[in-house]
Amino acid sequence: MRYISSLSLALSSLGIALSLTTLSGCGSRSGTESADSATTADTTKPAVVDTLALKRAAMRRDSLKADSIVKKSGQLPGAILPGHRIVAFYGNIRAKGMGILGREPKDQMFRKFEKVQKEWQEADPSLPIQPALHNVTITAQGAAGKDGKYRLMNSSATIEEVIAWAKEHNCILFLDVQVGLSDLEHELPKLEKYLKDPIIHLGIDPEFAMATKGVRPGKKIGTYDAKDVNYTINFLARIVAENKLPPKVLTVHRFTQGMITNYKNIKLDPRVQVVMHMDGWGNPILKKDSYKAYIEKQPVQYTGFKLFYEYDARPAPHHIMTPKEVLAELNPKPLYIQYQ
Repeated sequence: MRYISSLSLALSSLGIALSLTTLSGCGSRSGTESADSATTADTTKPAVVDTLALKRAAMRRDSLKADSIVKKSGQLPGAILPGHRIVAFYGNIRAKGMGILGREPKDQMFRKFEKVQKEWQEADPSLPIQPALHNVTITAQGAAGKDGKYRLMNSSATIEEVIAWAKEHNCILFLDVQVGLSDLEHELPKLEKYLKDPIIHLGIDPEFAMATKGVRPGKKIGTYDAKDVNYTINFLARIVAENKLPPKVLTVHRFTQGMITNYKNIKLDPRVQVVMHMDGWGNPILKKDSYKAYIEKQPVQYTGFKLFYEYDARPAPHHIMTPKEVLAELNPKPLYIQYQ
């Protein structure tokens, strides 16, 4: 009967009337019930339950509850931002060319990572460092593949291995998505089982979102609209609500005006912490100008900044910005730092 009561309340909130006699299998019939009434009950058609509407109602209730907690405490329990600075190594553990995460042998890479974390902690002792691995998990491809979508997902073995790396070193893990000629609606559900883990978060990269461009990845810089970001926020918020998880962090890569359109229409949810991440490479002046133009002047929630080991330092006298330089010269100070 507890199930019927909760279901009735949910349906009532949607304006759907429900009679207990329409649900079979709840309790037992009285021995004095007449045959006629039993026949009537047996032949009554069950009420049609709109399960999608029920889910939407549950999400609305959960969102209102989350909003209420945030108004009282400032954030949801377990939220990483703004109480930490995330420092991440980016790449793919199976590809040396994609970033530091896969470029060097594992033990050597983690020794370098520990040194970088120490540098950031010394540059700003006021915020504890949250180390992170950022693995490109669905990767844009130059070849179309069997379905012509120009993207390839890591094997389950690769994903499980990078999860193990993260847990071994007390890191959180971002699974990054490059959709090619596919879209988020088809790609994100592939990662849902992993995102149920509280240490796993998400990144989306409009650079390789080519559906509106009509060309393969690498020919042009792709784009996401606010509606794509909102879809992702809602997708993550549902996972958080259904699995009673702390808020997820969503990184959205950006280094041009056109990579994100209609940013003012992005709708925030306390169950998802959105980082607009400036990931362009080049000399420090160019990087700072891009951050100001596309991150500072078009704010969403939190900000990120990428540093490239291979590209930022070329040609001399260009150099990779130090933690102290980043914190002194960028406003707002980024809470997500990524090394590629």
